[in-house]
Amino acid sequence: MALGFGFYVSAQSARESNVHIKVINAAKEPVSFATVTILNVPDTIHKQQQVTDSNGLAIFHLIPMRPYVIRVTSVNYQPVERNVTIKGENPLYTITATHTTSSLADVVVTATKPLMRQDDDKTIVDPENLVASSTNAYEIMEKIPGLFVDQDGNVFLSSTTPAKIYINGREQKMSTADIATLLKSLPPNAIASIEIMRTPSAKYDASSSGGIVNVVLKKGVKLGLTGSVSAGMNQGVYGNQFAGVNINNSNGRTTSYFNFQLSHRNSFEQLNTIRNFTTDSLLFQDAFTKYPAKTLYLGYGLGYELNKQWEFNYDGRLSYNKNNNSSSNVSEIGEITTHQITSSNIADVNNNIKSLNIAQSITLKKKLDTIGSEWTTDLSATFTPNHASQEFATHFYFPPRPDARGDGQLKNSVNYFSGQTNLVKKYSSGLTVEAGLKSTYLSFHNTTDYFIERDTGRVKDEIRTGAYAYTENINAGYIQGSKKLSGFLLKVGTRLENTNMKGDQDAPFDTTFSIHRTDFFPYLYLSHQVMKIAGYELRAYLVYRRTIARPSYDFLNPAVRFVDPYLYEIGNPSLRPQFNKNYEANISVNETPLLAVGVNDTKDIFTQVIYQADSSNSIAYRTWDNLGKNKEFYIRGLGAIPPGGRYFFVLGGQYNHNFYQGQYENEPLSYKRGSWTFFTYHTFKLTKLTMLTLNGFVRLKGQLQFYELSPFGSLNFSVSQQFMKRKLIVSMSIVDMFYTNQNEFSINQGSVHATGSRKADTRRFGLNVRYNFGIRKKEENNLLNVESPEKAN
Repeated sequence: MALGFGFYVSAQSARESNVHIKVINAAKEPVSFATVTILNVPDTIHKQQQVTDSNGLAIFHLIPMRPYVIRVTSVNYQPVERNVTIKGENPLYTITATHTTSSLADVVVTATKPLMRQDDDKTIVDPENLVASSTNAYEIMEKIPGLFVDQDGNVFLSSTTPAKIYINGREQKMSTADIATLLKSLPPNAIASIEIMRTPSAKYDASSSGGIVNVVLKKGVKLGLTGSVSAGMNQGVYGNQFAGVNINNSNGRTTSYFNFQLSHRNSFEQLNTIRNFTTDSLLFQDAFTKYPAKTLYLGYGLGYELNKQWEFNYDGRLSYNKNNNSSSNVSEIGEITTHQITSSNIADVNNNIKSLNIAQSITLKKKLDTIGSEWTTDLSATFTPNHASQEFATHFYFPPRPDARGDGQLKNSVNYFSGQTNLVKKYSSGLTVEAGLKSTYLSFHNTTDYFIERDTGRVKDEIRTGAYAYTENINAGYIQGSKKLSGFLLKVGTRLENTNMKGDQDAPFDTTFSIHRTDFFPYLYLSHQVMKIAGYELRAYLVYRRTIARPSYDFLNPAVRFVDPYLYEIGNPSLRPQFNKNYEANISVNETPLLAVGVNDTKDIFTQVIYQADSSNSIAYRTWDNLGKNKEFYIRGLGAIPPGGRYFFVLGGQYNHNFYQGQYENEPLSYKRGSWTFFTYHTFKLTKLTMLTLNGFVRLKGQLQFYELSPFGSLNFSVSQQFMKRKLIVSMSIVDMFYTNQNEFSINQGSVHATGSRKADTRRFGLNVRYNFGIRKKEENNLLNVESPEKAN
């Protein structure tokens, strides 16, 4: 919702034309990330603004034979302004930019970037204002309006199904905990943008029913040598500290980048539960866990332009994490009728976890023409070996008996390989055709060796000792096309995926499963400019896609995982994939999302459940199971003041209603639940060098699987000050200032009835310091000029 202007409606009096603006330097090289602003003449108040892509291109929809003002600004280049009258069909205007002085110290970019903007079927987030008060990528995602990150690290967009996390367009095939660890090791100032795709197109994997969040990392850009050095800390009950460096360099056709960050994290979580234990007793538990960890992150890459058509890029990442978490769980069993304690014990568990993530990728891109047609081939490999040692002991106080002790060694190895090729062909008629092939292979190997202490000595725990192997091969192909027809932008496509999954457990007992299937996933996207209000474009969108959610290897792994003496976790090797159909209608104003309404229709839905292990109800286990179907309705609204002034805000809300139907513990299941989430983001420029930021969220009647949550939320505040000609930025912040990011929960399904509360080390005071530097290579001065328009082809 745009505020602060009078309302009037103007019909589109002439057919718009696709106008291509290309920004190059004196060496005829494209200038990426330049800000291009188009102003109407004589009404120069209302404007359109875009950032050029890797080809130096920005595309606008303008009316022929009308005068416009083109303004171009970019770091290390002099600003340019030219008056043009749009002539011809799909014209191309080339702007040559002149370098400024050899130092970046005096460069000030005055163009304003919106926090969020709609680009066809995805929302692009500029994290610049979020970086100042964040110590890693995970914290940035927690602050994005409309994204909800739960306490386990799952990221939710529109539905109650978690979104898939991508980095540079590649899915991270890891567990939720491992992805959260990776994001917490990723430097915040290494992020160029974050792309949110609630209903991804046929180009993307069909296993994205919860949407996709793609973290796009910065790469070497043509600015000479630039970079930053940063350090920071935040303090709750325990403290976090980090320090890192980010460097980008260009030398002619070669670009390179390097990111390095060391961090130390520590936090806690406290979980209290009360559940029915037997017919006349309750189990009371109070678990406290500490999560100290040390991480090292390296990111590096090299790009080379072989010629004007071919471009080669190599990217690598290495993340090492050492986690020494420890938990203490106090358990008491009490009779309901007599109020007497019949059992009391404390279970202590210590885990020493070492994990390594190595990702390597090679990309080869060929530019086919000057209007954005290209052919891209990408090969990538990820290796994630993990090793954990565990010690556990249960101390029995009442009735007294000897301690139960044991230890275990857990080894996991995940190898993931991906190869894909994509072709994008654009035609002068406005038609765009995309097609591609992709093949992935994942292998997961898990071995656990557990021992318990007996009177006779240390013996193997045959129940928890196991070996499990899982392989997954997915082969896919897609085709989709888009074109403007009578003011409508239509994009239609389909994706075919062949799935091959196999799991083998050798111990403690033999369990084997395999899945082989082929599915089609159609996609439809339609957008249309409804009207203009005070010069602001109001555009409507309709989106449909069919998707699949495949159970991950940790959901399928049948190995028993000890939680406490009364609860354990186990995978379900018979878990089936779930299929979802998403329908969404949304409206944006001037590329800012405004309103969305959608439905998720899911079949064979799987979710985490708790079952009783025996008829006595004394032991329960957590697992995953297919329960039936779920129909989810959601509506999301967002309002904002257009960026550019001293004050900017985003305010929004989302309502989700879920209706589950199926079976739970062989009994009919019918469960309904509606929840509200409200979020906000504010910035205020106190001076030209001082910025205040306030953001937060609140969730009412929340839901996590079948757990019903009490209201909870978080309010965060930061202030940033620039020094030394804007090169030094100092930020102070407080996260969850009122300590409200904690909740109570309850579950009443089948024979499981429990209540409890959960809180963590969320209230934190922080201090971040970042110094930006840059040295540009010397080049000859050139004049700014706008060449005559030529027809784009």
